[in-house]
Amino acid sequence: MDETPVVTCFLRHRTDVLLLRRSEAVGSYTGRWGGVAGHVARESEAATDPDSTPDEAARREIAEETGLADAVTFVRRGDPFPVEDAALDRRWLVHPYLFDCTSRAVTLDEETTESEWVPPTAILRRRTVPRLWTSYDRVRPTVDTVAADRDHGAASLSVRALEVLRDDAALAADRDAGDSATLADRARDLLAARPSMTVVRNRVNRAMSEADERTPAAVEDSAHEGIGAALAADDTAADRAAQTVAGDAIVTLSRSGTVERALSSADPERLLVAESRPGAEGVGVAERRSGAGDDVRLAPDAALPWLLADGDYDAALVGADTVLADGRVVNKVGTRALALAAARENVPLYVVAARDKISPGSDPHLEAADPATVYDGDAVLSVAAPLFDVTPPDLVTALVTEDGPLDADAVRAVADDHRTLADWNAKA
Repeated sequence: MDETPVVTCFLRHRTDVLLLRRSEAVGSYTGRWGGVAGHVARESEAATDPDSTPDEAARREIAEETGLADAVTFVRRGDPFPVEDAALDRRWLVHPYLFDCTSRAVTLDEETTESEWVPPTAILRRRTVPRLWTSYDRVRPTVDTVAADRDHGAASLSVRALEVLRDDAALAADRDAGDSATLADRARDLLAARPSMTVVRNRVNRAMSEADERTPAAVEDSAHEGIGAALAADDTAADRAAQTVAGDAIVTLSRSGTVERALSSADPERLLVAESRPGAEGVGVAERRSGAGDDVRLAPDAALPWLLADGDYDAALVGADTVLADGRVVNKVGTRALALAAARENVPLYVVAARDKISPGSDPHLEAADPATVYDGDAVLSVAAPLFDVTPPDLVTALVTEDGPLDADAVRAVADDHRTLADWNAKA
């Protein structure tokens, strides 16, 4: 039986993936749904054609089948696996890939009759190429990927956590396997994956709390609705922040997807971005805003107090990993220093965050970085390498959410509501 290496690529826009329906122009599985797919050169051919690796084949097929090559960013590849088709006397060696995509504007070629952006769970309910779910299963979000991710903010990871819950519930419902206890354990795993991120906890708790009897079908529906609500809340919070923050010159620190959307809408004439150590997440923000045409200045965190004093800035805008019930803001280390400098120079500091980032309690859980990011020499030193710090509410001009600015009483009320969401866990 001949073995043919192939790639299957999933393009993900927010939380939907692109499925393509195969035309008669392809040699197999006409009319079935699949991802972006194509052949890879065999090892003997790759020796004379070094561009025919699975990675290169993935990029080539995305360009040819969708026209979205410039809109995708590699996320991960999965372990290859074999698929045997006795009727075709063919053994496929499938290399799965996942890419994030910034556009849904697909340009189809002759191999495809139609395309749809759908939740990945639709794969379980469609007539697809063989083992399409297996391909997706090898690249989809998991508890481990949520726990290990240091490249995305808390809001983004909360949505990925809900995807894990939704996908596991859908798989259990499709196979009539698993029960409420199994899904409850998965939810607890997600809660433990990032204990410092309140928004992950609140959104997973809500999905479980609102799932009637926590059957697989109910959990899938609840998680799916939670994903839509989370994305809408984050987008609306960004819009409210853009409307609230006045001025042509804005300062920010670190990376927040909500802040970046707010800056895109506010479109300031000048933007000062702190590098944000450790991790330097601010560098990516500066690059993206510069690419969008903004007048951007990138600076070390320690330079912000002087640059604020020496410049003419109208506002500072930052995100939040967590807003504690007493109004204190937990965010990337350096936020408190920015807040103090902004207060000294009479520059208003705005924090933008969805309500789901408000914690039920007032005890911060602060993650630390690897001490080697500060010092990796041979001296016997006690090294402090905080990832987060805590900013008191009197240094915050306004906390802007999807409901607009919230005062201290409103923050406490939201915290009380979030406290009740965890009741499902106590009763499970």
